[in-house]
Amino acid sequence: MPVSVDAAPRGIDLGDPAFWRLPEKLRAEAFARLRERPGPVAFTDRATGRRCWALVRHADVMTASRSPEVYLSGPGVTSPEPARWVRAVFGDSMVNLDDPRHADLRRAVGRAFTPRLLAEVEQDIARTAARLVDRLERERPTDFVAAVAGELPYQVICSMMGIPEEQRRNILARINRASASAGVARRGLRVPGRGLHALAAMHLTVAALGRERRRRPTGDLISALVTADVDGRRLGSRELGAFFSLLLVAGVETTRNALAHGLHLLTVHPEQRALLLGDPDAHLGGAVEEIVRHSTPIVQFRRTVAVNHKLSGIRLAAGDKVVLFYGSANRDEAVFDRAEAFDITRSPNPHLGFGGGGPHFCLGAHLARQEMRTMLRELLTRLPEIRSTAEPELVPSSFDHRVRALRFTF
Repeated sequence: MPVSVDAAPRGIDLGDPAFWRLPEKLRAEAFARLRERPGPVAFTDRATGRRCWALVRHADVMTASRSPEVYLSGPGVTSPEPARWVRAVFGDSMVNLDDPRHADLRRAVGRAFTPRLLAEVEQDIARTAARLVDRLERERPTDFVAAVAGELPYQVICSMMGIPEEQRRNILARINRASASAGVARRGLRVPGRGLHALAAMHLTVAALGRERRRRPTGDLISALVTADVDGRRLGSRELGAFFSLLLVAGVETTRNALAHGLHLLTVHPEQRALLLGDPDAHLGGAVEEIVRHSTPIVQFRRTVAVNHKLSGIRLAAGDKVVLFYGSANRDEAVFDRAEAFDITRSPNPHLGFGGGGPHFCLGAHLARQEMRTMLRELLTRLPEIRSTAEPELVPSSFDHRVRALRFTF
C-alpha cells in the first residue's frame, strides 16, 4: 500500500535559511528524525517557492544517483538552477549535463588523464606536501586552512593544468570570489555561481592558455584537453573554461574542507589518532574514507524528475525537484553501525562522500584520496603533535561543509 505523502516534522524546514545557521548538532538531529520517515520528505524551496523532495536515506540517494534516465542533472544541480544566459556565456559544467553530452565530455576528459600525467601528478603531490610542511616548520602559521588544507589541492591542480606560477595568486583570488557565495546570507541562501565577474576572468585566463597550448603543447592537462584525442575530440574554449572552473572550485574546496575537518576529527578523537600514528600503513586509507564520510564536504546536489514514478512508496511527478543529501545518507543507521562515531577502522565503509555512483560519480575522487593520504602521512610523520586548537570556523551553507579557518599548532 503506498505511503502517504509526508512533509517534514514540525520545526524542520530544509528550505529555510535559518535551518542552515543552526549548530551542526541540531541539524544532525533533524536529519536523524527525517530518516525515520519511510521515503522522500517534502519541503518548500524558499528561493523558488517550489516543492522539493529531500532524499535523506542512503538507499534513496543511491537509487537517484544510479538512475540518470529518471533523475536528470541537465536542468541544473544547484539551487537556483543556472540561468540560460549564464550557461550560454560560460558553457555547461559537466555536473549540469545528461547523456549523451555528459558521457561524451567525460570520455574526452578521461582520455586526457594518461598514465604519464597521473604519475607526474602523484610525484607533484608528494613534492608539494613536503614543501608545505617545510614552510610550516619555518613560518609556524596558525590557520591550517590557509597554510595547508587550501594550498595543497590548489597548487596540485594548477601544476596539473599547467598554470604558470605568476598567474596562480590572481586565479586563487578569483576562485575565492566565485565560491564565496556558497553560504547562507542574512535573508536567504547564497548559492554557487554568483561570482560571475570572477568566473569570467578565470574563463578568459584559461581560454588564452588553451590557445597557446594548441599552438605549442607542453604535456600538461590543458594541452591534452585542447588537442584532439583518438576520436578527434577536443575541448573548445567554453568547454575548457567550464571544466577549469569545476576542477578549481570543486576540486580545491572539497579537498580543502576534508583535510581541515580531518585534522580536527583526529584531534578530538585521540584514540583514533593514536591508532593512526601507531601504524599509518595499515590505517591511512581507512582514515581518509572515514574523514570523507564523517565530514561529507558536499552537503547536497539536486536532480529533476523526468517521469512520474514512485521512490520508496512516495509518488514523484515529472518536473519535481529532488535533493540528494549526502551528509544524511552518510549517517544512515540502516547502513552504518554507530553512524555518529568516527572510526578509522570502519569496514565496509560505503559512504557517498564522492556521490552515490552512476555517471556523475566524482571524477576527482582518486586525486582527492591521493592528496589526503599523502598530506596526512607527511604531517603525522614529521609533525606528530600537530592538532587543532579550536573548533573549525564554519561557513553556514546548504551546499558544502565549508571550513573558513581552523586554528592549529604542532
